[in-house]
Amino acid sequence: MAAETYTGSFYCVKCKAHQDATGNVEVNAKGTRLAKAKCPVCGTNLTRFLPKAK
Repeated sequence: MAAETYTGSFYCVKCKAHQDATGNVEVNAKGTRLAKAKCPVCGTNLTRFLPKAK
């Protein structure tokens, strides 16, 4: 099974703008799904909270 990915808009706190990126989806200890990527402009780590899987 391939790792789940998320492609969409992330907010970069360093650039102070929305950036389009692709990141891997992870699940934390509480069961919250997170997409993690790198900003294509400055390289900062980006995190986006996703809805729970059904």
